[in-house]
Amino acid sequence: MSLDKVFDIAGSGMSAQSLRLNTVASNIANAETVSSSVDETYRARNPVFATIFNSQQATGGSLFSPDQQAGDGVSVLGIVESDATLEPRYEPDHPMANEEGYVYYPNVNVVEEMANMMSASRSYQTNVEVMNTAKTMLQRVLTLGQ
Repeated sequence: MSLDKVFDIAGSGMSAQSLRLNTVASNIANAETVSSSVDETYRARNPVFATIFNSQQATGGSLFSPDQQAGDGVSVLGIVESDATLEPRYEPDHPMANEEGYVYYPNVNVVEEMANMMSASRSYQTNVEVMNTAKTMLQRVLTLGQ
């Protein structure tokens, strides 16, 4: 595998994990926002990733190469909203309460989001280490001819 390919793969991983960290931050920031209706309530968001396979995949080839090699990076397919149920709470004195006295809280699980944040952060750090190692290897190759 060429070093350019290593940089591309690690770069796509860093980009994907950065998006994941931003999504987690948005979810945590909105964890305690309330609304008076189900339609206006914030819903947890999660990015959807896919492995980029070699060019054979785009031409209708098999999903994996004959030697079962790893993918060529990560692509972000989009961000989806969670379909978990919202949390209605009976709080008739709340300024956002509807006519029945309920407010709706987002379906954000802060503990789960913190675990996602740690996982994304570590994945990002791993990709940084891959890039640093590849850079060090490239620098050492350049000094071989001296």
